[in-house]
Amino acid sequence: MKRFLTLVILLNLVLTVPVVLADDGMWTFDNPPLKQWKERYNFEPSQEWLDRVRLASPKVNGSSAGFVSANGLIVTNHHVAAAYIERLSSKERDLMKTGFYAPTFSDELKVPNGEASILSSYDNVTDRIRSVEKDAADDVEAATKRTNEIATIEKDCVDTTRLRCAVIPFYSGGEYWLYRFKVYTDIRLVMAPEEQAAFFGGDYDNFTYPRHDLDFTFLRAYENDKPASTPNYFKWSATGAKDGEFILVSGYPGSTARLLTVAQLAYQRDVGNPLQKQVWELRRRALERYSKRGDEEFRQAWPGMRGFANSLKRLEGQQDGLLNPRMFAKKVAEEKDLRDRLKARPELDKQFAPAWTNIAAAYDKLPKMANRLAYSNVSASRLATIALQIATYHKEVAKPNDSRYPEYRDSRLGGFRSSLMAPASVNLDLEEAVLTDWLTDARRILGADDPFVKAALGDAEPAEVVKRAIRETTLRDPAARKALVEGPASAVDSSTDPMVALARRIEPIVRELRDWNEKNITSVETANGTKIAQARFAVYGKTMPPDANSQLRIEYGKVLGYEEDTTLVPYKTTFYGLYDRALSFDLKPPFDLPERVLNARTKVDLSTPLNFVYSADTIGGNSGSPVINRNAELVGLNFDSNLQKLSNRYWYIEESEGSRAVGVHSAGVIEALRKIYDADRLVGELLGSK
Repeated sequence: MKRFLTLVILLNLVLTVPVVLADDGMWTFDNPPLKQWKERYNFEPSQEWLDRVRLASPKVNGSSAGFVSANGLIVTNHHVAAAYIERLSSKERDLMKTGFYAPTFSDELKVPNGEASILSSYDNVTDRIRSVEKDAADDVEAATKRTNEIATIEKDCVDTTRLRCAVIPFYSGGEYWLYRFKVYTDIRLVMAPEEQAAFFGGDYDNFTYPRHDLDFTFLRAYENDKPASTPNYFKWSATGAKDGEFILVSGYPGSTARLLTVAQLAYQRDVGNPLQKQVWELRRRALERYSKRGDEEFRQAWPGMRGFANSLKRLEGQQDGLLNPRMFAKKVAEEKDLRDRLKARPELDKQFAPAWTNIAAAYDKLPKMANRLAYSNVSASRLATIALQIATYHKEVAKPNDSRYPEYRDSRLGGFRSSLMAPASVNLDLEEAVLTDWLTDARRILGADDPFVKAALGDAEPAEVVKRAIRETTLRDPAARKALVEGPASAVDSSTDPMVALARRIEPIVRELRDWNEKNITSVETANGTKIAQARFAVYGKTMPPDANSQLRIEYGKVLGYEEDTTLVPYKTTFYGLYDRALSFDLKPPFDLPERVLNARTKVDLSTPLNFVYSADTIGGNSGSPVINRNAELVGLNFDSNLQKLSNRYWYIEESEGSRAVGVHSAGVIEALRKIYDADRLVGELLGSK
């Protein structure tokens, strides 16, 4: 009751609901905010400019990057490329610790299962989707028809273009676009600093500012065993970002929830986020326990430990936003504004008003299923995940193409098979430890009589089941995986491999839960989210960008410091600050520096900018995004945000509140390459002197 009264009071203080705020928005390339750019920054890009930026912006390892030469050179964050660097590392050669530089093309290291992709072209296919949905009797039938049509569109696209094709929903299903991707599957490591330089300050400095991180890495795309020809690339600015400068960010923001209903946000606040926190904390603790066995075990577990720590810190900031009555009141007010405008137009209100009720009813079903949906999986283990994918594969490919799960449709099977059969660096001790802990936690939380727990364990202990599955499986061998995938379904059904047997037992339970979620939640969200999106179009038009969904977007803002408490925070940091912070902590971890970086302090121009902040609307997934000026020159590389920005998953936070993205300054990268890493060939390629 107290929370409700507070909300009512705050709602009465909200006088207007702006449709477009200051520099907010993660905009699709088909609908850039040209009017805002012109009015605020006198910026009028041509279509050629937009196309060039799009084609110079690859996705790498699920995050963002940029081509920075005509010879396939890619820049991204060290933490984005960390999984690639790990694959190239070993106990004898730990590239995360030592860093790496290839002085010649022949020295560049091929990344196992590396990939980069660019958005080659796109088309609006909303009308095609709507045409098959319109005669459906209910939401479930509409979802089936929609799925079938999407599968047809994707298959036709692949057959015609030989590109990777995907139909992507936007505005909660308000629009559907066919995206075509050119994919590079030969990716090589060119240069990476030491992780301690890239992640200086560790978790203490994570999501804070001022920062002093060398969070960059260079890769290269190859085709036919030669550096790829990439005529669309960002020229490197040697001087970099300046105070007050208008900048743009091109990348792949992962996920926002700004267009969710109040009922959906309340679920996230009260159930979803606390449950996600519990899951991630359990996964992190399992890795921490394993890491204490020895130095090599720590090296193996560290990337996962760091990843979960990062995710938990971000989640905490997001949850703080949802728990802030003033901020939540804004979302309630926004929804009320839209619904009030619909009520003023009865024909629209009759058509769209039930959508909010339907979503709320669906979410009422979710809490009782939440634990089962969260814990009925084996995602903690790479080998168990592979086994489950193989078990699912044969059941799916036996169906008509348009009836399969999306990842098993013909349009995606090529990439799926390549990923499944690629050599996998798997540590058996680590796999055994984390999967044992995961199934132990699942049994404790779900209960011994839960269907998933019974299928996975029977009457045995987790350690017993997992040890046999991990130690006796042949799935570490790509040839064994290939035999199971390319052989008949009976090969999986009759396999005595204990990991395959585990997957066979749990697959029906995992499938049942996935189908329940699709029928009761996803299909309702999609159908009614589409109606709400259509209502927004009717009231506001396309003045609001769609929620982020890991697809290419362009954001904008300006380079700008801010006020915090009673002090001012500068727009940039310098190498002075890096060495000062390290020495102020007496070089104690996590503020120690690699020997090479420490010894270079007499050579580096300490006044060179290192990191900087700006007001662009970014989120997780934007890591590695090129920060560019109006000439499409790279002036920085996005790698983080400050604490004030974390709740922007749910709403845009005004620059006046200190919300900032954090980037590595392009001048700082050049200074480090020259003075610390002696990477003259790379500098020459970036600046065009070679």
